[in-house]
Amino acid sequence: MSKRGKKYNKAVELINSEMAYTVSEAVELLEKTNTVKFDPTVEVHFNLNLNPKYADQIIRTTITLPNGSGKTARVCAFTDGNADELLKAWAAIAGWEELIDNIEKGNVAIDFDVCVATPNMMRHLGKVARVLGPKGLMPNPKAGTVSTDLVSAIKEIAAGKFEFKTDKQGNVHSIFGKLSFGADKLEANLKHFLKTINEVKPTWAKGKYINSIFICNAMGPSIRLEVANNG
Repeated sequence: MSKRGKKYNKAVELINSEMAYTVSEAVELLEKTNTVKFDPTVEVHFNLNLNPKYADQIIRTTITLPNGSGKTARVCAFTDGNADELLKAWAAIAGWEELIDNIEKGNVAIDFDVCVATPNMMRHLGKVARVLGPKGLMPNPKAGTVSTDLVSAIKEIAAGKFEFKTDKQGNVHSIFGKLSFGADKLEANLKHFLKTINEVKPTWAKGKYINSIFICNAMGPSIRLEVANNG
């Protein structure tokens, strides 16, 4: 097991592992605990008291942060309509039969972040489900990626709308911006995320919902948030 670098160890010393911080305090620590020279993505990790074996305890939804996510998504659009219109709406690639065939044959690089489709196109995507499914790219109505209005769907994604969902353990791992946003914008984004995670609490989730919340810079140490003050 490799040892942590000096910068990381120094950053860890700034955090009291026994303490849970307020949103403001935690966001302030993000700047102090940055260990990289590039502009890192900032992450949020929720340990939730959910059992994903039950369908009614699975979270899968979308969010648009007040100040954006800092990430520009490449969108692949499956349409039986005007592909050129979708390309003008910032889709990276768009099409129907030829696009599906090329993905199936491996002639298209799967370098996009999101796939959208019209409802009519969903039955044709079975051919590429084995390619898109494992990468989490299959369009899904719950994720807002199946729509009769793909232009609007693509524009929302381009404006920063993205999906988050529970993992196999029922937890949520996501992002809420870039460190360069500054404390005020990151705090607003984080508070919005915390509000959203509470709003999507499954109806049948019993007892305590959020066990813990941590935030961090990419490649940086974790900072625990106060769960009681997460709204």
